[in-house]
Amino acid sequence: MVVLWFVDEPNLQGKDMNKSLAQGFLLVLFFFGTWLGLARINWTGIFNVHQLTTENERKLGEIFLEVFLDSNREIHNNQVVSSVDSLVVKICSANNIERDHLKIHIVENQDVNAFALPDGHLIVNSGLISNSESQEELAGVICHEIAHIQANHVTKKLIKEIGITVLIAMTNVNDGGQLIKEGARVLSSTAFDRSLEREADVMAVDYLVSANIDPKPFANFLAKLAENEELSTLTWLSTHPDSKERAKYILEYSRDKEHSFKSPLSNSTWEKMKTFFVIR
Repeated sequence: MVVLWFVDEPNLQGKDMNKSLAQGFLLVLFFFGTWLGLARINWTGIFNVHQLTTENERKLGEIFLEVFLDSNREIHNNQVVSSVDSLVVKICSANNIERDHLKIHIVENQDVNAFALPDGHLIVNSGLISNSESQEELAGVICHEIAHIQANHVTKKLIKEIGITVLIAMTNVNDGGQLIKEGARVLSSTAFDRSLEREADVMAVDYLVSANIDPKPFANFLAKLAENEELSTLTWLSTHPDSKERAKYILEYSRDKEHSFKSPLSNSTWEKMKTFFVIR
């Protein structure tokens, strides 16, 4: 028995080693199989963490609005506010857009710019109004920004640039400090993805046509920006690049949408609003 024990021991040890190797190999396969399986699951879809809640968006809108209004005085002149509101109401009513969801803020800022914030806030700089040669130009820009809001581009942009975890954290801290400033910078001075810009342009043209507003001046406005790239105040150009290219496809898209277009505002209303910015 003793002899047989020592003779057979190497084989037993070999079997134990092979068994251990096999178990280890199976364990590795199980680990990677499980990892690959879990990786294929759409966890963001299951837990809906790729979206902000309505409350998150409301808080973010308030936070960013406060940042901009701290450094830019909001204009409450009745002539200006009512004129822009009439323009927005016309666009919304013609396109079944809920007007109450849009919160328009006209601010004293010479940058030729307008941009959307979360929760339907839309900032319109005085510089945009004073540099718009026609009410149709202004209407086109406003339609473009409304399209960004309606298509949820604002949230998509923030999530891509900052990250949803950080955005949610911003709504749950008393002082976001630098995070809030970065979010504000992203919204006011960085461009949307090319595909989102094109979608907003197409939606803007559709909005304009439905409201009987000629979309060609919107394309002309973009072309004008492209020709004046050296002007630092043309902020809308840096946030909406490729203006010349966009002007071309807006004209192309508008070509088969001939309509009996009318000015959205009376000439006297438009001139009075423009005069307000000239005499300041």
